[in-house]
Amino acid sequence: MSRTPFADRLRYAVRVLLEVHITLELRDLRKRFGGTVALDGCSFEVERGSMLGFLGPNGVGKTTAMRCVFGLTAPDAGEVRWNGAPIGRDLKRRFGYMPEQRGLYPRMRLLDQLSYFGALHGVERSEARASVMQWLERLNLDDRAEDRLEDLSHGNQQRVQLIASVLHEPELLVLDEPFTGLDPLAVATLGELVTEQAQRGAAVVFSSHHLDLVEGLCEGVVIINRGRIVLEGAVSALKAPNERRHVEIEVSGTTGDWLPDGDGFGVVERDGDRVRLVVDRDADIAALLAPMLMPTRAALGHVAVWEFVPAVALMVLAIYSLLRLGGRIYAGGQVQSGPRMGCASCGAWCVASRRSC
Repeated sequence: MSRTPFADRLRYAVRVLLEVHITLELRDLRKRFGGTVALDGCSFEVERGSMLGFLGPNGVGKTTAMRCVFGLTAPDAGEVRWNGAPIGRDLKRRFGYMPEQRGLYPRMRLLDQLSYFGALHGVERSEARASVMQWLERLNLDDRAEDRLEDLSHGNQQRVQLIASVLHEPELLVLDEPFTGLDPLAVATLGELVTEQAQRGAAVVFSSHHLDLVEGLCEGVVIINRGRIVLEGAVSALKAPNERRHVEIEVSGTTGDWLPDGDGFGVVERDGDRVRLVVDRDADIAALLAPMLMPTRAALGHVAVWEFVPAVALMVLAIYSLLRLGGRIYAGGQVQSGPRMGCASCGAWCVASRRSC
């Protein structure tokens, strides 16, 4: 689903004419590390005051794309623009970045360290110290202001890292896996904090494997695979009816192996005697399944069929599973099965419980 440079320029011109405010734009980014393609025409946009979930399996280009925004990684081709202009050094000071590999000083005291980072972003030292204490108090760390970072738990170090990224009220906030390793209460607290940044008017981009959180916080989602954007759109649009239906079939007394992949449908999950499918919207379920059920119906206890509307989290997991095994995604989020979907290690994937082995 990549776009050509001409298409990118045309799309940008149309949005300007319609007075739609594009804040951050990645245009056809390409990057190789030796023989490894990290980015292969990566393009997407984020508007001011919105939150974008940047999703994808591990090692597909998310961190590389984020680093390109700040010039930490130079793309081989393509560009990153802010309000239609290239991003220079002064502009970067108005951005906030929380890298996946944390960038704080373990032996430096919290108050001194955060005040220092605030000053680097142009905040007066006295103002920065006052603001640091307000943030520490809000996150229940005010009694640790004189402690060294290395003396804090992992979760509290995460809180401090996030303070460093928002202390100067950035216009753009980029967070790489900000919720990793946090307990549910900490996730909720930091999720509320990030939401406030968007409400303040910042453009927010974050990657996360907390899919329910992404669905609850973000207006838009972008999914990347092998350096290319394979799916993007509003969360509301992803949840709306489309050209595919999701069907679950239970045939008691079987293990789900009675149903192979076939034309017009794809198997998303097999769980005991239940099989979950994605089928064409106008498919006749009974006619579709009859040829496979009829030969064994004498041995069947009962057959139950029902439809459901999946949460975005389940849709994304199904897409991850598909991408792992060579499936393809078409414009609009429609999928075509490759080999049987499942965990790359054991072949099993539990979509309902959102886990693999």
